[in-house]
Amino acid sequence: MTNFLRTQPVTPLYPIPLTLNDGTETDFGRFKGKVVMVVNVASNCGLTPQYAGLEALYGKFRDRGFDILGVPCNQFAGQEPGSDSEIAEFCERNYGVTFPLTVKADVRGKDQHPLYAELTKFRTGLLGRDW
Repeated sequence: MTNFLRTQPVTPLYPIPLTLNDGTETDFGRFKGKVVMVVNVASNCGLTPQYAGLEALYGKFRDRGFDILGVPCNQFAGQEPGSDSEIAEFCERNYGVTFPLTVKADVRGKDQHPLYAELTKFRTGLLGRDW
């Protein structure tokens, strides 16, 4: 059995502000009571076809309390260069994406989105805290 040493306090995710790709201002509380998969996405990445699988997963389980939040990010080799509207149009046209997307956000570094700051507080493993 693995014991995790908590070195930082747990912060509730619900009040963390989110701006959706369509400009809607909300917070993570919109997902209260659901299982949420938060996914860093990019339109020009080798993993871009994951949108099809994510949409299929979302379609299959959204009525059972499952949601996906896509977070476009341009921090990895410039693989998400488009504007928020271009990203939304690309995702809908090519993959039929209906799950919510945020505006482009930094998922690491000094301008890291607060949601990712909380989600990565306790990361361990190969990359540890150095990424």
